[in-house]
Amino acid sequence: MDTKRKPDWLKIRLPQGANYRHVKQIVAGHGLHTICSSGQCPNMGECWGAGTATFMILGEICTRSCKFCATHSGKPLPLDPDEPSRVAESVKLMGLKHVVITSVDRDDLKDGGATHWAATINAVKSINPGITIEVLIPDFDNRIELIQLVANAGPDIISHNLETVERLTPLVRSRANYIASLDVIRKISATGTVSKSGIMLGLGETADEICQTMGDLVGAGCEIFTMGQYLQPTKKHFEVSEYVHPDVFARLKEEGLKRGFRIVESAPLVRSSYHAEKHIR
Repeated sequence: MDTKRKPDWLKIRLPQGANYRHVKQIVAGHGLHTICSSGQCPNMGECWGAGTATFMILGEICTRSCKFCATHSGKPLPLDPDEPSRVAESVKLMGLKHVVITSVDRDDLKDGGATHWAATINAVKSINPGITIEVLIPDFDNRIELIQLVANAGPDIISHNLETVERLTPLVRSRANYIASLDVIRKISATGTVSKSGIMLGLGETADEICQTMGDLVGAGCEIFTMGQYLQPTKKHFEVSEYVHPDVFARLKEEGLKRGFRIVESAPLVRSSYHAEKHIR
């Protein structure tokens, strides 16, 4: 089998349906960004059709240029002070019971955007009583006071992705460091908040390296772990090494559960926020 040719199990249904159109209208009408569209998520049709979306704050331009990521990189625009309230209002209009929020990296800001993060979480909670929140945060240069600032706002789950195994990290992530990201997970766990992380497969990692990564994360207190197939956004991005078979993902899920994760999502189309609403205790 040609491992570079996209297999049948990666076929994606086109977005459609009334709920999909409703979510799209709310996102566009409030001038918001979602990682669903900017990250070219293969599950956008399914999630938006179910009335859920992952909001991306701090603008849509990232200060980093990771070789796996479809998000635009460059010089960001100034922060929008109204963004927290617009995200909160959109969550209310969608009638969500659980919301996922992520962001670009903002290394241009002294606090990496942590204050804006806290303001967004507080705004969402303020006008959406009973809402549960998962946040997928950048590394904040591993600064404990910034991680704690986000944790103090009271999200239910804080996620930070390793993205890949230690050996491949310098090849696909810009500025980010494997050991530092592990320490971010450790600091999240120490706040008492549920910690979560994920990696992509198909970048050239080995089975032993995946298992090592699992062990490292469990050792850092990570409770929830996701694995999905890496899909090359453009020819300028890191090349796919292999399309990993669903059976392999299934075996890795069992391995992850044996190693101590409370929840493991592992399948070709799994992404960080896939089925996130099911991860709340």
